[in-house]
Amino acid sequence: MSGLREHERTSTGALARLARWFAYNPWKTVLGWLGIIVVLIALVATVGGSLRDEFDIPGSDTQKATDLIETEFAAEQGGVLNVVFAAPEGERLDTPERRAAIEAAVAEARTRFAPASDTPVDGEAGLVDVKDPLDPATVSQDGRIAYAEAQFDQTIEEADRDRVVEVQDFFREAVAPVGVTVEYNGDAEFPPIEQGSAELLGLLAAIIVLLVVFRTLVAMIIPIALAIVALATAFLLLFIMAGLTDVNTVTPILVSMIGLGVGIDYSLFIVTRFRELLHAGLSPRDAAAEAGASAGRAVIFAGVTVAISVTGLALIGLKFVTILGFGSALGVLTTVLIANSLLLSVLSLLGTKVDRLKVPFLKQLDDSEEGREKTFIARYGRFVCAHAKIIFPGVLLLILVLASTSSLVRLGAADQGTQPDEQTSRRAYDLLAEGFGRGFNGPIPVVIDVNGDPGAPQRIADGLDGVEDVARVGEPVFNDDRTVAIVFVTPESAPQDEATDDLVDRIRDEVVPQAVAGGDAAAYVSGQTAAFKDIAEQIFQRMPYFLLYIVGITFLVLAMAFRSAVIALTAAITTILSAFVGFGVLTLVVQEGYLLGLTGLDVTGPIETFVPPIAFAILFGLSMDYMVFLMSRITENHVHGYSTRAAVEHGIAAIGRVIVAAAIIMGTVFAAFILSADRIPKEFGLLLAVAILVDALLVRMTLVPALLTLLGEKSWYIPRWLERVLPNLTIEPPHDGVGRRVPDEVATREAGPA
Repeated sequence: MSGLREHERTSTGALARLARWFAYNPWKTVLGWLGIIVVLIALVATVGGSLRDEFDIPGSDTQKATDLIETEFAAEQGGVLNVVFAAPEGERLDTPERRAAIEAAVAEARTRFAPASDTPVDGEAGLVDVKDPLDPATVSQDGRIAYAEAQFDQTIEEADRDRVVEVQDFFREAVAPVGVTVEYNGDAEFPPIEQGSAELLGLLAAIIVLLVVFRTLVAMIIPIALAIVALATAFLLLFIMAGLTDVNTVTPILVSMIGLGVGIDYSLFIVTRFRELLHAGLSPRDAAAEAGASAGRAVIFAGVTVAISVTGLALIGLKFVTILGFGSALGVLTTVLIANSLLLSVLSLLGTKVDRLKVPFLKQLDDSEEGREKTFIARYGRFVCAHAKIIFPGVLLLILVLASTSSLVRLGAADQGTQPDEQTSRRAYDLLAEGFGRGFNGPIPVVIDVNGDPGAPQRIADGLDGVEDVARVGEPVFNDDRTVAIVFVTPESAPQDEATDDLVDRIRDEVVPQAVAGGDAAAYVSGQTAAFKDIAEQIFQRMPYFLLYIVGITFLVLAMAFRSAVIALTAAITTILSAFVGFGVLTLVVQEGYLLGLTGLDVTGPIETFVPPIAFAILFGLSMDYMVFLMSRITENHVHGYSTRAAVEHGIAAIGRVIVAAAIIMGTVFAAFILSADRIPKEFGLLLAVAILVDALLVRMTLVPALLTLLGEKSWYIPRWLERVLPNLTIEPPHDGVGRRVPDEVATREAGPA
């Protein structure tokens, strides 16, 4: 076969022309992005908002109960801080000195922290009341533990955090001299969002990996700098979005996870291609333009796939999950735009300087085609292809065994008793559980809309007496008009226990229907356990649409990109397997307790109901990145004359080192979030780190190459009807040259194992 060398082919088409413009007009591009960032900063200052947690569950019992409480108990809509007092082990709080100190502290707090005005002011939350902690009803039987509810005049947002801390510090200092400790929980106590340490650890790991990959400081700095710029831009967009709608406090954590990972990975892919073309003899501008037209094209496909996956969370029908999806998509799409414009301009300006400041003690790599064929990863690719008949079933069996552990998962609501004990809310939880029973931390409110049946609340309370796993039933609490009442049920089991789940079901299915039968009253069971059950029900109801969207659209995108239904179907199935491996490992660690201490947790619990769909959407998108990167080089080789097996071998040789490095970086970025103070980031970090590493190393670099080798030319099968309806947009850009010269012995190599 005759043809042109790789560096002698010039990509054509709209994307190639756009990449060439950025490469040939670098300063205009840089100044343009500076202007965009200045505009975004101005918008944040004028219309940007702050983060707040709003968890609406449309149509659910929990939401109906919440709406009734908000409208009918308006005087009690402010945040509540539970102030938990504890004497030393074996001692009591009601000694004269301790009683006097506690009473004095409560009296002073009522005046010192009273609202400054009758109208609540953001950032200046005040205490409208502090209950008496030494009331017999709020003191444990042994007299060691007591609690008081401190009622604020407004819901506590991030701006009010300093005020809450002032109250907490005051109580601690007031009673410490008499040997009393104080801990806090309640909706007014939430740890501030701690971001920075996990990201820094992820960046440090990325720097080490990039130095090993590139062997020069300048080349290493480029992906790090791009990821930081892209992440900062995404955060500006996120806070602009927060001014238009509620953005919950978990969203920035996921944006950081995904933004850092894809920012480094995408730029790593483009910079690697740029250096290959530069070393092959192209000028800096032409190398940057060609890298954008080829590697940049793959980045666009990969980024669009990730965005499709995470925006599919909108189909779940829960606003806070939808915002998580769109927030994550912002980070990905911002990275794609910057990588395909600003990065190309920077590379064009740097030129051969990209190879400056070589790392000492590390041998420089040979980036030529001949050099890449001699690397360990190239030899590994040839080994996999040569032994595909053994490797494919062996690796598939290993993955299926790991994935099977996900069948043990129990979804629910992990309570504060599973949080790290460095948090005051965890210590308060433990004290309250010790003094008042495990179920005290998770009361189940039953909210009754009387509707002309005033006896319904008492009938519900009476019906709950004697029900299995009920510790206490409170008397009905009415609003001023006696149109709505709340009956608080204290279970014997903890909020996260399966017994509490069963109790909620019995109240909903048996007690409430019997009590309101024959009347017009309506009763709704609420609380943390009920809320997570309602979230689970919503997710399971919408899951088919969610999966159909993610898997279906992604299948079509990949079928269009590679003109192969087999490759698209392989990508979808193997990604699902990787996800189940991640879920399985998460279940074994967080729920079953294996190696739990490595996560910083000391108590097991169920997996939060919303974690699987969110993690699946993120993983499905990110996994497709590696599939796109690998298959883009395999497809490129196949289009230009290689047999399937040869295309696989040379594709792995060309891009395998980058995929392994990118997976290690992404996995490390995710794993760094295991060090977060909160349980939920730990769960996301562990699940995604495991799934990404398994997906890249076992699935993309081993299972998929073995499968393609076994299938041979059947790997490129696509039904004619699908070929006709798909747009003619492929991962391989059009060229003005014939193609790369393929050695005869390579072009004629058998597709099957040797």
